[in-house]
Amino acid sequence: MEHSMQSSTIVDVLEKILDKGVVIAGDITVGIADIELLTIKIRLIVASVDKAKEIGMDWWETDPYLTSKALEHTNKVLEEENKRILERPESLEKGISTNRLNSPDINY
Repeated sequence: MEHSMQSSTIVDVLEKILDKGVVIAGDITVGIADIELLTIKIRLIVASVDKAKEIGMDWWETDPYLTSKALEHTNKVLEEENKRILERPESLEKGISTNRLNSPDINY
């Protein structure tokens, strides 16, 4: 008679958790006399990086404190914003010039 025993080591359990992911959620509310003063919402997900990306969580890729890609992203955003800011006066000046050409001169 053979005995089959399944034993899970901590490594096996951790591997399963990282592969599937675990979500822990909870709320802490502090109040006095039925008046809510403070609510803290706690959401924790434990998963592998691949699993997190699969479900759409990739905030660490653009966090400037965690990656150099974030600096590249920030620079790109700033360059685009600067370009828009510089184009705005030009478009306003073109609009003013067009209005002057289309309207008769009025002398007071």
